[in-house]
Amino acid sequence: MSGPAVPTRTARTEHRPLHLEHTELTGGLWRRWQDVNRTVSLPLAQRWLEKAGNLANLRIAAGEADGRYRGPVYMDSDVYKVLESAAWELQHRGDPGLTDFVDRTAGLLERAQQEDGYLNSHYQVASPGGRYTKLVDSHELYCAGHLFQAAVAAHRSTSDTRLLAVACRLADHLADVFLDGAGPGLDGHPEVETALVELYRATGEERHLALASAFVERRGRGLVGPHKHGARHRQDHLPVREAPALTGHAVRALYLEAGIVDVAVETGDASLLAASAHRWQDMVAFRTSLTGGLGSRQVGEVFGERYELPPDLSYNETCASAASIQWSWRLLLATGQARYADLIERTLYNAFAAARSADGRTYYKGNPLQRRPDHAEAVGDPRCRDEWFFSACCPPVVTRLVGSLEHYAATTSEHAGVPTLHLHQYTSITLACPFADGRLGLRVETDYPWQGRVEITVTEAPAGPWALALRVPPWSTRTRMDTPEEKGLAVTADEQGYAVLHRSWRPGDTVVLHLDLTPRLTLPHPRIDAVRGCAAVERGPLVYCFEQTDQQDGVPVDELALFRDAVFEEVTHSDLDGVGPTVALRTRAAAVTGGHEAGLPYRTADGPHAADTDAPVTATAVPYFQWDNRGDGAMRVWMPLLGG
Repeated sequence: MSGPAVPTRTARTEHRPLHLEHTELTGGLWRRWQDVNRTVSLPLAQRWLEKAGNLANLRIAAGEADGRYRGPVYMDSDVYKVLESAAWELQHRGDPGLTDFVDRTAGLLERAQQEDGYLNSHYQVASPGGRYTKLVDSHELYCAGHLFQAAVAAHRSTSDTRLLAVACRLADHLADVFLDGAGPGLDGHPEVETALVELYRATGEERHLALASAFVERRGRGLVGPHKHGARHRQDHLPVREAPALTGHAVRALYLEAGIVDVAVETGDASLLAASAHRWQDMVAFRTSLTGGLGSRQVGEVFGERYELPPDLSYNETCASAASIQWSWRLLLATGQARYADLIERTLYNAFAAARSADGRTYYKGNPLQRRPDHAEAVGDPRCRDEWFFSACCPPVVTRLVGSLEHYAATTSEHAGVPTLHLHQYTSITLACPFADGRLGLRVETDYPWQGRVEITVTEAPAGPWALALRVPPWSTRTRMDTPEEKGLAVTADEQGYAVLHRSWRPGDTVVLHLDLTPRLTLPHPRIDAVRGCAAVERGPLVYCFEQTDQQDGVPVDELALFRDAVFEEVTHSDLDGVGPTVALRTRAAAVTGGHEAGLPYRTADGPHAADTDAPVTATAVPYFQWDNRGDGAMRVWMPLLGG
């Protein structure tokens, strides 16, 4: 079993993803998410591919049906993402329905593919003869990239070769058209770059890597073509080795960066890798929401200026969260630095997890950190999440990442010359893999993120000494560990962010990591104008929010304020209605009210309403990723802060 990103043996990486002989999520949130994926989200996605016309478009392209093309130009990509999702799910367990879906769809793609390898239902049905004439918006190579990733997933999960053959024919066609530099330009939506590298990794075909490298090097040289939002929106304003920061459309930028890192490690290009890592640092420092969400502006779905992080108007698109995880994972493999796993954790448990409802049926495209009580009236649509969208990129992005979650848990390396297994994410899981000229088996048991106790038991061990490296999250300020020799050890992370235990291990040896989940107030940088004077609540990896449904009767959530010395009571729910297991937080707060002067929503500092404050109340918060599962009320992450 292997996952979505598997560098070759010659790739310049510090870490290697596990080639898992066996793995199983045995409990906790990750297992819950995957169960919902299999039983609810994937069957629903397959029905929507029929209902929305995605599969019908391909049948028309194959000459098996009549009709008109339906949907946006990138309808094929949703088919490919659902295929990829199904493939990862089939790694976990057999499923005749999913197997039949993959087989039937592979056959349909074989029949729809043109003789020269071209495959895109929009340009075969709606715009015949128009291939590669509108690359700035056509998504032709973007769709091809998602096909490549689906084919690789199917091959790695089920040894399927039919999809892989379709993908290779299309990739060979792209190389014939684009590789010599005389082709028609660049796709306005990067994605094919990272997909071509993965296809190269699966097949060994050098032209796939060469084409990915060519696309990366040509970006930023005006080859995408003019666009109403300009070259920055399409990441075509500066060559990738020179661009100092991410700009423009967030999802496009992040997919491009994943491809840049893939090309860099496979070609050994240190300067290319350094340029991408520099942009990651800038993104984290200046352009990342507390939840890990990315994309400050709904209009254009773009990154904004430094510190432009409004809670209510940020887009924080679901696809951008998934792409951020993919980029950070590749940087983690390349460098071995835990900070990339830190961002994966923040993004996964907050911005990404909030996108799908607890029951697995509905999704957000954008994930704001504030919603006012009159939201439905203001936007003219009472719905919040929805089952599917006209532009349905986000639902299958969720299913494909959730389907492959276990591959982000651990890696191997030669840490200071010692064979080392690194645990990056903590979830209940069993795994077994080749390791240090033998086999390694681990069983991880935890109720994380609700509890901070993580127990790791060695079930198989190779002969000789090796190291176990456990990521120490920066929010855990009092981390302790029980080892086979000593209990209650204070833990300090090394310079890469891990606590490393080096010894000869035997089956049955157990290590227990105790992470500090004490709730904490988080303050924004003073240059984040939109939330200056506010605070947010976090517990472990989880960002919390205040929903109207949890507050005292008659106290609007928009009039709550927190105290700087707030103390939080933890309230554990084994199965909160509509939400599932959770830990809520309660604290003493104030209801801050005020009148209007001269009919305006403002007041003078010493006016008649200046002292309308601080009615004592109790405020209740729940994890942000669990919001909007119990009604459509107001919600806030950032709360006004009282007390200096």
